[in-house]
Amino acid sequence: MRALAKNIDQISAMLFRIALWGAVAAVLVMVFSAAWQVIARYILDAPPVWTEELARRAMVWAGMLGASCAFRAQRDPTLFPQMRDITGRLGIALTLTRAIGVILFATPVIWYSIYGARMNMARGFMGRSLERQAEMIDLSMIWFTIVVPLAFVLILIHTLAATMMRLTDQQQIPDPTNQEA
Repeated sequence: MRALAKNIDQISAMLFRIALWGAVAAVLVMVFSAAWQVIARYILDAPPVWTEELARRAMVWAGMLGASCAFRAQRDPTLFPQMRDITGRLGIALTLTRAIGVILFATPVIWYSIYGARMNMARGFMGRSLERQAEMIDLSMIWFTIVVPLAFVLILIHTLAATMMRLTDQQQIPDPTNQEA
């Protein structure tokens, strides 16, 4: 069980790094497209129509991937951050309560991203997005909306890793990018 927990934690840490790079890349895309919009509008007097939408979509990617990273690094907003320090049976109970809360919140988001009414995948969030085109960019909306269920799947993986590490009395590295931890 300890080895399995460690392996899942390593997978979680690897996914954290990938999501962090994705969030950074999305922020860069957002900044550069917004900067190009400003330059093109006020200096060149010919703003391209796609830069505003690209900046908005990149912001969604940055926010969702960044939220999953904040969750893994334990930098997410929480009412009782001291609960992570409690050990023993109470600490395990609090960890399981947190895991159940995350599952209850994330599972419907993932479910309705895939399935709509009567288990129809075409009526799910991603199915509807697949049929829609972006307003100013010739791309399917799925390329922008897929990040919502992706981020919640990442959060579930991070929750599983944190819970298993806590149940096996192992210390999870809160921020995998911190080499000193």
